[in-house]
Amino acid sequence: MNDAYLNFVNSPFGARLARSLGLPKPEVLRRYRADRPEFEGLVAIGAGREPRLLDALANLVASIGVTSVAHASAGLWMPLAHRHGLMTGRFEPADSGSAARLAALIFDASGIEDSSQLEPLHAFFHDTLRSLGKCGRIVVLGRPPQDCASPRQWTAQRALEGLVRSLGKEARRGVTANLVYVGAGAEHGMESTLRFFLSPRSAYVSGQVVQVSADGADAVESTPFDWHAPLANRRAVVTGAARGIGAAIAGVLAAQGAHVIGVDIPSARDALDATLRQLNGTPLAFDIAAPEAPAQIAAALDDDGVDIVVHNAGITKDKTIAKMTAAAWQSVLDINLSAQERIDDALLAAGILRDGGRIIGVSSISGIAGNAGQTNYATSKAGVIGRVQSMAPLLRARGITINAVAPGFIETEMTAKMPLTLREAGRRLNSLSQGGQPVDVAQTIAWLAHPGSGGISGQVVRVCGQSLIGA
Repeated sequence: MNDAYLNFVNSPFGARLARSLGLPKPEVLRRYRADRPEFEGLVAIGAGREPRLLDALANLVASIGVTSVAHASAGLWMPLAHRHGLMTGRFEPADSGSAARLAALIFDASGIEDSSQLEPLHAFFHDTLRSLGKCGRIVVLGRPPQDCASPRQWTAQRALEGLVRSLGKEARRGVTANLVYVGAGAEHGMESTLRFFLSPRSAYVSGQVVQVSADGADAVESTPFDWHAPLANRRAVVTGAARGIGAAIAGVLAAQGAHVIGVDIPSARDALDATLRQLNGTPLAFDIAAPEAPAQIAAALDDDGVDIVVHNAGITKDKTIAKMTAAAWQSVLDINLSAQERIDDALLAAGILRDGGRIIGVSSISGIAGNAGQTNYATSKAGVIGRVQSMAPLLRARGITINAVAPGFIETEMTAKMPLTLREAGRRLNSLSQGGQPVDVAQTIAWLAHPGSGGISGQVVRVCGQSLIGA
């Protein structure tokens, strides 16, 4: 779907008019392209007292090949960077005459144990934020509050969420801000998450809080993979794969090396075949709501098993509940939620989803904030979140992770049919002032499916540009 306002205010004439009238000017987001470097530019490093993650951060900076500059708050970074053989320098504010623009700001707050120790956060972001370029990235690292040794430490670490979400709303210009809580012992399992949040793949993900746990992170070191094709030799099932977001998910997983098995209803067989043919994938034309579907899917996968299951298929039948029929209620709950449970039960019971696998559900902002006229849809999508939270500890013994994405306003054929005023409200009511693209959902799912993301489970990540509703 074309966003005419976004295109206009980013044209030479439209930009001048927007400035003169004081109109908002959403930035054209930088998204991942295979023909462009994924990581480039300067990264500014800051830290609070006794930072615990700088060594792992130095490994990351070396791995992605960017140049770092150290803020005064990160006194330990310079000698550490030199030991790692990194190119590094000292940060110079933009108004000091330095022409360099920063691509990312990273702050290690893992050692902060008291609210009185939060001041370095102000110093770092006060000095660096104006030097951050368009579509820049902000990542703050901390410790999971529930793992903290004292109430004061819990308090200080929880305070980071307010900071990061506010930075995401202040920075503008396509900048995203996210918080990563890294559990003790999970330092070696945080790279896939930092790569995602620092790259153009996370263009529409902002204001999010992700926890990387030591549970599952051990498998990261023992699982060989290529960062350029991390899903090679892995098989992925994607439901609702014929078109739209499902086709985008299938495309991104295939681009990262996976063999994709796409599932969609028989009436969409032609579109499904066309999508999977381009990806050298396997189409399965099954109605997931049918009682026999789980057994059919399991039988089709039995010989080779599967590593990734993405529950994308879903429908809407919008009415206020007073006008909604029982059939409309039940069909949405059955396809959007109950079918996921039945399919997973079949694949897990038969061992078809291999140990160390990934389950990813597609929820929605509606499942978090609710939405008038969507009681059935919101109920189903909130149920997806419940599945993630309840199943994560049960699957841990097999090394299987389960997570969900919750898209906000995404430019699809469905949103193109919305009334103009509602469509514009959906686009503008987020920190990036625009709708997302199906590929934004797909890239987030690919990160959760990554073999390096074993320390992430039981979590819901909103792909909403930091929506002002339900964010």
